[in-house]
Amino acid sequence: MTDDRPVIALTGATGYVGGLLIRPLASQASELRCITRDASRLARGLPERTRPVEADVADSASITAALSSADIAFYMVHSLGEGRDFAEREAEAARCFADAAARTGVKRIIYLGALAQDDAGHTSAHIQSRHSVGEILRSTGVPVTEFRASVVIGAGSMPFEAIRALVERLPVMVTPRWVRMPVQPIAARDLVSYLLASMAEVSDASHVYEIGARDVTTYSELMRAYARIRGLKRLMVPVPVITPRLSSLWLKLVTPAHYRIGKNIVDSTAHSSVVADHSALKAFDIAPMSIENAIKSALEEENRELAFLDELNGRENGVERRRIGTKFVERRQIEVDAAESDATDVIFRIGGENGWFWGDRLWRLRGGMDRVVGGPGLRTDQTEYPPEPGAVLDFWTVLRAGPERLTLKADMRLPGEAWLDLRASTEHGRTSIVQTAAFDPRGVFGIAYWFGLYPLHSLVFGGMLKGMRRAIERDSS
Repeated sequence: MTDDRPVIALTGATGYVGGLLIRPLASQASELRCITRDASRLARGLPERTRPVEADVADSASITAALSSADIAFYMVHSLGEGRDFAEREAEAARCFADAAARTGVKRIIYLGALAQDDAGHTSAHIQSRHSVGEILRSTGVPVTEFRASVVIGAGSMPFEAIRALVERLPVMVTPRWVRMPVQPIAARDLVSYLLASMAEVSDASHVYEIGARDVTTYSELMRAYARIRGLKRLMVPVPVITPRLSSLWLKLVTPAHYRIGKNIVDSTAHSSVVADHSALKAFDIAPMSIENAIKSALEEENRELAFLDELNGRENGVERRRIGTKFVERRQIEVDAAESDATDVIFRIGGENGWFWGDRLWRLRGGMDRVVGGPGLRTDQTEYPPEPGAVLDFWTVLRAGPERLTLKADMRLPGEAWLDLRASTEHGRTSIVQTAAFDPRGVFGIAYWFGLYPLHSLVFGGMLKGMRRAIERDSS
């Protein structure tokens, strides 16, 4: 029996949008090739019928081999933030890719460009480069569906991360003129819907679609909306004299991790980024969500997927710490002399009458303090063993339970949200307990809470991990 589903090639698979597309594309493809310059970055966790392909879009031989017999090719790469000559890099890569697609018989290229233009028709270097890439892709005669989008609202999207970094860190913001330019962002979920729907196009014509959320806003209103949803009070003081260059330096000071992308955003905001051509609403049966719902969806999905708990690699018998989005994430790992099943048994006995393997008096004290400020405190009478999703473990609720990991979300009164993840892991014949704690602070007070109590948290979580090792090794012997 033949498989009528297409062979799909996805470039930029390690990027933000490419990452969003992997699983939905895999469900619709007979084969999904995730094209990247470093295949090891995609070796883990790929869905069925998906394989990493090592190739460079700017290298004719490797990209031609990667596209061989592919039906649909997604072009999701760009050189933003890779140097002053990014426009030349983008043009060269697009030309090489387009030629390879034509040679190998690709039936359609789907490309994500950028949306921005002022009344006089002028654009920034960044926006002009994105438009030029679309023209180059169309130049060989392969049908191209080009989507032009503004800021993507989704956890992990660099523009969105830059915006929320500013709102989370600055109670008072001096806002220059560019933050009041019109912008029409799009929810990550809606963007993916458009990209997937475009695969059904059967004509030999190329199309350019402008896509955005249901409403038009400004960067300042976008920041205010984010603050409202997060329950943060932010004062914005508009000033007319800060130039884009000064704004870029300000971004570098406040959000250094997002400076390069932020600088290009600032350059682009000299022009409005609003949908002028609404043909996408007629061509696709998609009703874009509002900006507020897009922000809520991004935050809810981030917490529901819990991907931030798996982004650290962990260190053997050590500690690793990182800021992921707005969250502080800390991972501890300790080796145990026991089988993985023995380690899992101890993990699932945690809490309630069994205690927390170290510092139970401190846990009871924390529970009492929580009850005083209106939290649930310790609810040992509600503990279930073995725990299942939705069960209560003291002042935690079980989010995941099994097959070898337990994920808890804190119910206590906090200036933010907290998670604790425990799992057993076996690599190279050695069993380890991996403990990941994450805290998403709400505003400046939440950040102060994390750093203020960090020494105590380190003591408690480190002691708990060693106590679990003693219990595991005692039981296994």
